[in-house]
Amino acid sequence: MLRKSIFAAAMVSVLSMAQQANAHFQLIYTPEINIKKAGEVPLKLVFWHPMSNGHTMAMGEPVEFYSVFKGKKTDLKPTLNPITFKGLSNEATAYDASVTLKRNGDYALVAVPAPYYEESEDIYIQQITKVIINKGDVPTNWSEPLGLKTEIVPLSKPYGALVGSTFSGVVLKNGQPAPGVEIEIEHMIAEPDMNANKPQNAKVSEVPGGAIVALTDAQGKFSFGIPKAGYWGFAALGVGPDSEFNAKELSQDAVLWIKAHTLED
Repeated sequence: MLRKSIFAAAMVSVLSMAQQANAHFQLIYTPEINIKKAGEVPLKLVFWHPMSNGHTMAMGEPVEFYSVFKGKKTDLKPTLNPITFKGLSNEATAYDASVTLKRNGDYALVAVPAPYYEESEDIYIQQITKVIINKGDVPTNWSEPLGLKTEIVPLSKPYGALVGSTFSGVVLKNGQPAPGVEIEIEHMIAEPDMNANKPQNAKVSEVPGGAIVALTDAQGKFSFGIPKAGYWGFAALGVGPDSEFNAKELSQDAVLWIKAHTLED
């Protein structure tokens, strides 16, 4: 996985291919992102390689896990329950959780995981992850930043994306646009089975030339044309302000998940 930008800055949004397809992605997963009724929504936190349906990494207890609804922050750590997620090649610690939706609008879910030591690269990885779910088809605050150390703020509705449309976002570091940042993009080829704690199928996907990569422009923005339905993850690599943990390099990444839909005839 590439952890450094190829260029010091990028003047336009571009798509390219990286050298390695297997990317680490922190998930905050629920099967449906548009919720119609009030109630408890099940969630699953997994650190995984979702596009290759590959190796699962063991999660420590998240440092923070919460929801934000119209500016109100609700701690979701009490809902965390450790589980064993069984990938195709191994199994590792993950978490079940839940969020309760009451009023209509946008609910931003945020996980700040414990830094993960990647032995093959001799670095720690911490992916500050966000997904926005909606209740009642009433948009409210999906485009507002949450004040995270680093985050991807959507410029297109993240739960209303359509196949064939373009998704855009802006990468922030300490609230400021981050130019020239490398973003790895992956499709969740096998969504988790909420009951069995394993992938729903054995599919894998390999992109010719390696991972899909975008670079942010001078204003920290990027765009991506969505080729198929399902969950898409965007990971802005090494953009966070924290660069060291336990006397080793820390890649503090910003992750955003969106769900794309097919427009019915």
